[in-house]
Amino acid sequence: MDSDSPDAPALVLLGHGAPEPRRADAVRNRGKALEAAQRVYRREGIEGLTMQKVALEAGVGVGTLYRGFTDKAGLAMALLDERERQLQELMISGPAPLGPGAEPVPRLVAFVTAYVQLVADQLDLVLMSETSAVGARFRSGAHNVWRAHCRHLIQLAGAPSGDYRAEALLAALSGEMIAHGLREQDKSRTQLADDAVGLARALVVAGPDHDRGPDGRS
Repeated sequence: MDSDSPDAPALVLLGHGAPEPRRADAVRNRGKALEAAQRVYRREGIEGLTMQKVALEAGVGVGTLYRGFTDKAGLAMALLDERERQLQELMISGPAPLGPGAEPVPRLVAFVTAYVQLVADQLDLVLMSETSAVGARFRSGAHNVWRAHCRHLIQLAGAPSGDYRAEALLAALSGEMIAHGLREQDKSRTQLADDAVGLARALVVAGPDHDRGPDGRS
């Protein structure tokens, strides 16, 4: 089965939650709030991105902002949606190897490389969205898309335990791991992408170990 098999799971464009129908005024307010949040974030960084400042910048009530986004983490997630959707669109219908038409390992490598860049570009927003609560990273719609994509490619490459290996790979691509590499280990984005690609390749070439004995021998 190749990477374009009809058995491949359909990737659905998701952000941090499927969109719900909204009234026209709610849609306008949300758009204004996101544009204002982006301006505040670019001007003052993640520390300056407060609900009060965004509401003032957008010209909407603070209560309106809380109803639309719940809290600062929800606002951060919404700001990430556009970049994540762009990557998802490329995965679904973009040129190979990120999009369909390539073998599973090159597609996985292309995804990992692109995802490292996405996280590094939006690092503070990613950290906010992933650490707002215990397990927040696992509950996002975007994470479900990344996991399904990685699991599918890992399984197509012939490796077992696709779900577990996909989660292991995504753990290495988390905001905290990327931040540690960039800020504590002083690695470049290229080095981090190379490290992540090496891990991805190791995960897809490792075979089943159910026939090995307790000492690791066949």
